Amino acid sequence: MEIGLEPGIPTYSGGLGVLAGDTIRAAADVGLPMIAVTLAHRKGYFEQRLDESGGQQERPSPWDPAGRLPAVEQRVTVEVEGRLVHVGAWRYDVVGARGHIVPVYLLDTDLPENSDEDRRLTDVLYGGDVQHRLCQEVVLGMGGVALVRAQGHDHGVKYHVNEGHAALAALALLELQLGGRSQWEIDDSDVDAVRARCVFTTHTPVPAGHDRFERGLAERVLGTERVALLDRAGAMNGDWLNMTRLALRFSHYVNAVARRHQEVSAEMFPNHVVHGVTNGVHAVTWTSEPFRELFDRHVPGWREDNFLLRHVVDVPLDEIRHAHKLARETLFLEVARRTGTQLDPDAMTIGFARRSTAYKRADLVLTDPERLRQIVRNVGPLQMVFAGKAHPRDEVGKGLIRSITETAAELRDDVRIVYLENYDMRLGALLTSGTDIWLNNPLRPLEASGTSGMKAALNGVPSLSVLDGWWVEGCLEGTTGWSIGDDGKLPQDPARDIPELYLKLERVILPMFYAMPYSFAAVMRNAIAVNGSYFNTQRMVIQYAMNAYGVNAGRMMREKAGV
Repeated sequence: MEIGLEPGIPTYSGGLGVLAGDTIRAAADVGLPMIAVTLAHRKGYFEQRLDESGGQQERPSPWDPAGRLPAVEQRVTVEVEGRLVHVGAWRYDVVGARGHIVPVYLLDTDLPENSDEDRRLTDVLYGGDVQHRLCQEVVLGMGGVALVRAQGHDHGVKYHVNEGHAALAALALLELQLGGRSQWEIDDSDVDAVRARCVFTTHTPVPAGHDRFERGLAERVLGTERVALLDRAGAMNGDWLNMTRLALRFSHYVNAVARRHQEVSAEMFPNHVVHGVTNGVHAVTWTSEPFRELFDRHVPGWREDNFLLRHVVDVPLDEIRHAHKLARETLFLEVARRTGTQLDPDAMTIGFARRSTAYKRADLVLTDPERLRQIVRNVGPLQMVFAGKAHPRDEVGKGLIRSITETAAELRDDVRIVYLENYDMRLGALLTSGTDIWLNNPLRPLEASGTSGMKAALNGVPSLSVLDGWWVEGCLEGTTGWSIGDDGKLPQDPARDIPELYLKLERVILPMFYAMPYSFAAVMRNAIAVNGSYFNTQRMVIQYAMNAYGVNAGRMMREKAGV
């Protein structure tokens, strides 16, 4: 549903979209024969503006595909609520490190052949009511399959459905499999034929990531015959069309996005085998310029082979410190430009930038202002940089932003705190490279993976995080970063997280930062060598190629290299 291609194309809202973009960039780097499909979202997600009290205001973030991208010649149609909707597309080419191209097709219904209502179907990401959402998902899933086939890609194609939003691709494939035969003639071999072509990745244990539509609505949008077909294929859930269930039913390979998320998903979907492919980030995209130059000098070839970053363990600590100093200066200049606040270049800087929603607990570190004052008095100065959007209908998430703003005013004389508005890919890159510690404290087990800490690791910024998502695999205590709370195996006691967070800051992290700067720099270096070399999308797409797509990745890469 969303793909983060670049900051100027606002077709993403957060981690899911940025991960999709990173996946495509890595596929281009390793030469995977892949194409990608999303929606054009001409009005984007939204631009965020904050008033003095931290109140979030939203306005459209429009962009014009015609001014940026070539139009695709082929057009297709989908049936929505009994009428034909015409679907065009724009093409964005992602060019890999060796010149391989992965095209991205952005589906667009803003065509003169369509009604005003249908022209708006691909306008806004995650906008509108449930009926609008289901209509969008018809365009994405069924229109996506139609466009792929119109481009001449049909034989041997596998469809990788990311989250349930695109699950109606399976319905389109099922209809093609039937080839005009009656739904009453469907049998297990038809379902198996579709399953052989589909891969499904579930990205969240949070209910909002699993769309459900009442049967009556599904029949209005899809038609009674199609809903009956899904019923006969075992893809309906009683009187509900559950998009996750649909994707699970028609996929031969299902995976979660971290080892811990695999365990959680196996409990959520007990009748399905759930594999684990831990997420990553695109190394070149998320490494700051000072560290790119450092890696180019010491680890030639890292751009083509991210695994080589393990050799950063031999880079002198002074060079790690200098590269980070330059990245900090870039972030601090941006903070001053946006807010007028001059951050202290010598103070420990904590970064927190996530979607503002309840389970991510953005204000956890600010729970006890007096305790923070005590830490500053006892150990040394501390400052914090926050960012993140709340969904326009998430009042709790908006309240978190206001809470942080209010506490920032209360702590003004003791701890500098800024909240940067309109979080996007560009700002995310500055924050994950220019802060000193990356904070992440979700309620377990609601963090499926999380990738912001992976971006930070590439820039030598260690994480201080709850043991959830990727950090269960990435945390080597005191070596690559630090954990908060319990060991991640017992049922979480959220009450333990607050004192543990403050204790780690006061007794471990801040004393190391101020009294043992080279020990802290060693943790920075380990974050790159241990975490950066593994938690990248290059490793991730190779795993997908071998385990989900059935591609001989080794042979494929040798062929691309001319070996």
